[in-house]
Amino acid sequence: MSGASWDDLAPRLASGAAMVAVGLGAVWLGGLWFHALIGLICGLMVWELVRMLDTGRTRSAQLLALVAGAAVVIAIELPASFALPLLLLPSMVGLSRMEQGGATYAVFTALILLAGYGMMALRDDFGLLWMLWLVLVVVVTDIAGYFAGRLIGGPKLWPRVSPKKTWSGATAGWLGAALVGLAFAGATDAGIGLMGISVAVSMASQIGDIGESAIKRRAGVKDSSALIPGHGGLLDRFDGMLGAALFIVIAGQIVGFPPGLQ
Repeated sequence: MSGASWDDLAPRLASGAAMVAVGLGAVWLGGLWFHALIGLICGLMVWELVRMLDTGRTRSAQLLALVAGAAVVIAIELPASFALPLLLLPSMVGLSRMEQGGATYAVFTALILLAGYGMMALRDDFGLLWMLWLVLVVVVTDIAGYFAGRLIGGPKLWPRVSPKKTWSGATAGWLGAALVGLAFAGATDAGIGLMGISVAVSMASQIGDIGESAIKRRAGVKDSSALIPGHGGLLDRFDGMLGAALFIVIAGQIVGFPPGLQ
């Protein structure tokens, strides 16, 4: 392998370490620190989304990013009944600013903000432990899928949109998530049903990943942006977490969360 192939290794490692440090610090501190980080991330993801869908709309991207970031930070401080319309407001505002991709923007922005709200609510309501559970499920899904996909290979999951993802990688991700669920079920009073929820969260994170890949394929871009040296954009790094967090918002209304502790 030539030396040039490793040219981006240093910035990739440095930016990755910085992301981990900032993320873990904010998760640990919780409260306003975590809310501020989620608001910033949601705003920047909306900025990336607008730039991918409607090229050249720089001022609109900036405005909608500001509206989205502010909306999610304010929403978590309000009763849920008032938070919900605020979380959908950036989608409505964007419809009047977008010349292309308005419908995709509106739907995906709503998902981004609901996921951000879900992560803040999970940290606020259930504490550090369950936020770490969510992160571990997503990370293990990604790592297990990466290695199984390359070592085992086999049929592709959706080759037209994401040619590198395989059924073997997806299945390995589910198994890894189930083990995380089993470990947390044993370490807490949560029931064994946490294994099933963990697998479903794993599937949701994979759907989030593939959904973002579909948007990039439609936009004809490799990365959502170049915000993170060696990693692409925030949507590239947090697409799986978006799907997982959004699923928790929905599933929590159906099965109660955490299972066995309600």
